[in-house]
Parts: sequence; structure tokens; C-alpha cells
Amino acid sequence: MPVFAGTELTCLRGDRLVFTGLDFQVAPGDALVLLGPNGSGKSSLLRVMAGLLRPVAGLLSWDGVPVAEEPDGHRARVRYVGHLDAVKPVLTAAENLAFWAAIGGAADPQANALAALDRLGVPHIAGVPGRYLSAGQKRRLNLARLLAAPADLWLLDEPTVALDRAAIALFEGLVAEHRAGGGMVVLSTHTDIAAPGGRELHLDDFTPVYDDESGEAA
Repeated sequence: MPVFAGTELTCLRGDRLVFTGLDFQVAPGDALVLLGPNGSGKSSLLRVMAGLLRPVAGLLSWDGVPVAEEPDGHRARVRYVGHLDAVKPVLTAAENLAFWAAIGGAADPQANALAALDRLGVPHIAGVPGRYLSAGQKRRLNLARLLAAPADLWLLDEPTVALDRAAIALFEGLVAEHRAGGGMVVLSTHTDIAAPGGRELHLDDFTPVYDDESGEAA
């Protein structure tokens, strides 16, 4: 069974060392919940996992093979939903979603888009341009990308922002369903999200310690 893992990862953003010596493992059916205060590196780690940000040290691997050796293959098995909503204002919800489904390799992007909107409980927004959607509708639209073009690994940055309680419960059900089918989930959150059997990774455990005199990482 494939294992997605990071070993001794170090992340640098600009001239700031965000985290160092970070290890993780995610196996099929796992959920890894990233916790920590703002600035602790949750979003940065998700971007590293997605291949959007390269660590300055350490190894990212899939089933023992370095991700850097097969970047295209890694992108194909990942669905990354960032904190910001990637919604084109002039395109309808269905058009936005069909675009992402096509990029993800869906055989019938339009049909996948409509089915995903229905699963997220918002079939009525299919023909609505992105600029008219509420914050909650945009968030559901972005989460629908996970269903419109299925992939093994979901990387989710604050996925429940702008969602009401009913929508959060729906999202939790989708996560449980994905895990039951052998999928993997890594998500960051500042709120409680039900992920039975999931593990927590506290990013502040990997915050560099600086020497007061030199100002350098110890």
C-alpha cells in the first residue's frame, strides 16, 4: 500500500525559516490534521506536499520514491484546495468546475461538474456566474473539485471557512467516504472537524529555535 511521507523537511519563505526537521506519514485511509497558530507553517506544508513549494532540505516521497523524480505523476494523484477561492467571476459555477475537472482528466467534465455540485448540495448555482456567489457557495464550489476529478490525496487548507454547520457535516461525510475508499486526507484547520481515527500534527513543534545573541536558528 502506498505511503506518502516527508522526512526531515525544512521550509524557507523569503528569509524566514518556517519549520525544520518535520516528519510525517500518510497511508491509505488516513487523515492528518495540521494544527498550530497563524504563521506556524500549515499552509506552507500543504504547498510543499502539493509540489507547489520546494523544501530547502528533506525528502518528500510516495511509496518510497522521491516525489521530485515523478512530479507529473504526483500532481495527478493530488487535489489541492487552498485557503483562497479559485473562482473565475465571469464563468458560471458549472463552467468553473468543468474547467478543473478537465484539468484533472475527467472523461466528461460537464457531467462530472453537475454531479459534484449536486453532491455538495448546490445544484441550483450551476448557471450562476462566479461573481454572484456567496462566500459559502464559493467554498462549496471549490470543494466540489474534489469530486469532479477524483484523486488519491486531498490537501485542504482551512476547508470549512465560510461553511455553515450543515455544510461542515456534509464535508465531514465526504472526507469519511474518501477515506473508506482508501483515499488520504491532509487538512489544516482552526476549528473542530470530525475525522475519526485521524492523527494530529502540531506545526509549532517544528518551529526553529533562534539564538538570542546571534539571531540564527539553533
